[in-house]
Amino acid sequence: MDALELLINRRSAARLTDPAPAGDALQNILQAGMRAPDHGTLQPWRFHIVEGEGRKRLSSLFEREAVAQSIDKKAIEKAKNAPFRAPMIITVVAWHQPSEKAPHWEQLVSAGCAVMAMQMAALAQGFNGIWRSGAWTENSEVRKAFGCRDDNDKIVGFLYLGTPQLKASTQWSPVDSTPFVSYF
Repeated sequence: MDALELLINRRSAARLTDPAPAGDALQNILQAGMRAPDHGTLQPWRFHIVEGEGRKRLSSLFEREAVAQSIDKKAIEKAKNAPFRAPMIITVVAWHQPSEKAPHWEQLVSAGCAVMAMQMAALAQGFNGIWRSGAWTENSEVRKAFGCRDDNDKIVGFLYLGTPQLKASTQWSPVDSTPFVSYF
């Protein structure tokens, strides 16, 4: 699949199974993330790979925090099961670097670009994934577990990766860009 075809036809896959990317495939994914646009070469991101026992630890953390928030049993169970939706999760943290050239918002966007680049690299190698965010990205204990130093560091998402369970169509219907594009 060439790069343009990959970009135009990309779709997230929520149902993922083994195998997860490993070896050279995983290194390619991480390298793609490292090539995200980066004003000032600050590398304002950190990638945390969660797999194996790490998924169990993340499950326990999500469950513990869900219980602490006194949410209902169904939501607690959903939180507990979330890390098992895929064999690997890469948690991406926007790691803020003081800079006169690259403001905070730009560093957040750069970390978001890293997520997109990693998802595309996974897809190019026959894997797939889905970028998830939500309340866990803002939870103080989850943020602490992933090394967020202060309010400037942000979890920009959890990139769930694996092999798609469902065979996707090789050709997706085109996206109508009309409502999103204008010429100035």
